[in-house]
Amino acid sequence: RRPGQLRARVRCERKRYMQTQTKNKPNNMLLFFVAAALFNVAANFAHPVTPTFIQEYQLDSYMFGVALAVMQCSYFLMSPFWGKLNNYIDSRKSMLICALGYSVGQALFGMARSNGMLIFARVFAGAFTGGAFTSFLTYIVNTSSDMERGRNLTIFATIQAVGSAFGYFIGGFLGEVSLNVTFIAQSACLAIAGVAFFFICKSDRPENAGPIVPSRLAREANPFAAFVACRHFMTLLFAVLFCVTCLHNLGYTAFEQCFNYYIKDSLGLTSRYNGLIKGVIGLVALAANSTICMWMIKKTNVRRSTIVVMGALLFSCTGVVFADSVGPFMTISVVFYAFNAIAIPLLQDLVAKRAAKTNDSNLVMGFFNSTRSLGGIVGSLCAGFLYTAGPKIPFMFASAAFVLATLCAVLYAKAKNDPFAE
Repeated sequence: RRPGQLRARVRCERKRYMQTQTKNKPNNMLLFFVAAALFNVAANFAHPVTPTFIQEYQLDSYMFGVALAVMQCSYFLMSPFWGKLNNYIDSRKSMLICALGYSVGQALFGMARSNGMLIFARVFAGAFTGGAFTSFLTYIVNTSSDMERGRNLTIFATIQAVGSAFGYFIGGFLGEVSLNVTFIAQSACLAIAGVAFFFICKSDRPENAGPIVPSRLAREANPFAAFVACRHFMTLLFAVLFCVTCLHNLGYTAFEQCFNYYIKDSLGLTSRYNGLIKGVIGLVALAANSTICMWMIKKTNVRRSTIVVMGALLFSCTGVVFADSVGPFMTISVVFYAFNAIAIPLLQDLVAKRAAKTNDSNLVMGFFNSTRSLGGIVGSLCAGFLYTAGPKIPFMFASAAFVLATLCAVLYAKAKNDPFAE
């Protein structure tokens, strides 16, 4: 044999050996969850300091909404690509790549001194954030047994909720030290988490995975496929239900983005208070989700319960509009976040139950996520631009969205001759 052929043979055998070793590695989900917790905590370090960042570097006030909107657009557009790419490579490799890419994106965010650079940093980070969370779920599904899959997905959802609360808490205090310290700590922790995923996780590359064909990958990763495919299952009642999910996320995102900027700009609270407040809100929301929400799903008619929860979101959001002092504003906001934590699983339950009765459950759930993304993008943009017209106007806009969401929920609950009714 020629020397070149021998070297190629050796490389091939070495690659096959390494793949065998990683596939035979024990599936230590505990260590995976530890790394996932570090990632989720670090991912939220920058949120409580973003209002301070925008003001300190004299960026336009509407950028708090625009920055999230462009990140969500990038997240939406790139998530299908990473989902398809995971059919060809290990999830642990994509987790490493995406964590490092997100780390670089947050470093660029910390160095941004203009609107354009901030938008670029957010688009860059969003592309890798979508890949990270897509790869997390793919890895859990691929490496868990049928008995463990539901439990592991629930644990990961809990890690996301608690990690978000602690991330806000830690980020708020880091912001009191320095904005640069916050972004340096965030980038470092994200990179460490990515390396940990690569060495902790086992290989889940499909046995029949072939070589990557760029043209086919681009065609299969069309982010608008969920909207095109809806023609296979869409009915009038499905359309009403998806209006509820879209309007809910639109109103919530508008409220959430305005809340973060309002408490800094109008109430004069520093990032430390932002972190403390969101940490408390995260724990309250988690408690509401694990108690009241579980009771509603198991013991009540979820269609009717959704009307009550949407109405509660409407009244609490409207109450924030009329609350001028810090005490009432914060109290009503905590109530709003608690009911929102209940609303998300209720809507997921409604869609999942209806999807289970069809032959297109994957398409239905994909469309559900797409409509929520669409609501988040519109809500972020509107919150940013409406804030320049008045600090309370985004809250009014969110209230209007919840009015429509409540009306759609009523229409859905009162539908007659519905074969999917509870």
